[in-house]
Amino acid sequence: MRTKICLVLTEPSLKEDLALVEQYRQFIDMVELRADCLLPEERIHFRHFPEMAKLPCILTVRRKSDGGRFLEGEGSRTTIFAQGLAFADTDPKKNFAYIDLEEDLELPSIEEAARAFGTKIIRSVHNMNGPLTGIPQMVKRLRRTKDEIAKIAFMPRNLSDVTQLFREAKKCYGEEYTLLAMGPYGLPSRILASHLGSCITYVLAPSKSGQENSLGQLDPVSINEIYHIRQNTSETKIFGVTGNPLSATLSPQIHNSGYVRQHIDAVYVPLRAESIEEAISFAEETDIPGLSVTFPFKETVLPNLDQISAEAGEIGACNTIIKTEGAWQGYNTDAKGFERALLGFLNRKDLKKLRVSIIGAGGVARAVAHAVKEMKGKACIFNRTPEKARDLARLYNFKWAVLDAGSRSILESYSDVIIQTTNVGMSPQPDEDPIDFYAFSGSEAVYDVIYHPEKTRMLRRAEHAGCRISNGYSMLQYQAYLQYKLFTGIDYENN
Repeated sequence: MRTKICLVLTEPSLKEDLALVEQYRQFIDMVELRADCLLPEERIHFRHFPEMAKLPCILTVRRKSDGGRFLEGEGSRTTIFAQGLAFADTDPKKNFAYIDLEEDLELPSIEEAARAFGTKIIRSVHNMNGPLTGIPQMVKRLRRTKDEIAKIAFMPRNLSDVTQLFREAKKCYGEEYTLLAMGPYGLPSRILASHLGSCITYVLAPSKSGQENSLGQLDPVSINEIYHIRQNTSETKIFGVTGNPLSATLSPQIHNSGYVRQHIDAVYVPLRAESIEEAISFAEETDIPGLSVTFPFKETVLPNLDQISAEAGEIGACNTIIKTEGAWQGYNTDAKGFERALLGFLNRKDLKKLRVSIIGAGGVARAVAHAVKEMKGKACIFNRTPEKARDLARLYNFKWAVLDAGSRSILESYSDVIIQTTNVGMSPQPDEDPIDFYAFSGSEAVYDVIYHPEKTRMLRRAEHAGCRISNGYSMLQYQAYLQYKLFTGIDYENN
């Protein structure tokens, strides 16, 4: 049975909730009316919401302790459930299709009324403070009768908690349930609901303020148009990208659009992790054969690999890992991707006679330095930790300097091309500038590997001075195309 997409409605009025239903109707299968979010005067009329929505509806009155907003007593909650089931219509489409009752809520009369009119009971457990274990036993306990659906939701502390959820879900075969991990670590449980065996996955409309929701729910458009959830089954092959914080990656759009265009049954998902070891454990539990690796794991991944390519070994950083015949192999596509992106930006065949500044000495900087050497450029590595700048510079016989105002004159002498490779300028500190001490003359070509925001503070300053500028989206594209071929064996740019 295909996982159903349920839009959670949390507006204060029924009119606003209905507007969201109409806006996202093509992307959803059902809705959850969160009566705990409605204004008191709106609760009088919600009984007719299913008829107005013209979609299967879940009635939920969530307590604050379970992640909701309801602060009144259990007597008031019981009354709301009773109002939702009252005056049931002979046409089941005009009634609530489901009611969500927490495990500790005992309402025999409500449950009896629900069954009498074909309203299914979702029996739920929520833990906002950490993981839940013993999932198979909990699912069986929650389903007091075979027509009930078990729902278990928790806030994981890390990706390892989500890995355990996927492991335990394999023991729930034959049961009807929804399992989900909340927050940014839990995103895979929403996208890969079919792999978990969940009958429902929940989505939320984007916040009017533009802020991310704390529970990590995707919006209806993204889960369909980026992750193509309606095409995913338990047999769909999984790929992914891992890093931390991984809050602005566009890699899923690139990879997933390729799978759709080339009719490959696969999905590419973000895996936020505290360590690369956590990400590899998740990959092994869910049979992921390939991962993109981004900040801050490009160097720490190396000891976890069985083999690495010559280029990854020379660079000392890896951004792509593939599992073949039980062994993890590492590659670096950043260098080739950057080379293509930079030469396209400069409209040149190489970097001969150009003096290049490389800002940073981390995993991306290592790939950039390798590419600059291959393109016959002369460079200076700038880093706040001088030892890291020195060690990277020595690999390619480059100059090096401390990244501070004292090195301004050196930066000026290597300013034909300035390449920024650090994460300075990204959220949550978009107003930072790694070379705020430097005054652009307007003659520099400035490339920042950051692509979100589209223009960092450094790029805005450079543009204002008259410099040619580019963000890192082109590098992201080209290195992703190379990863895609490693994952699938197919050229991304082939029609």
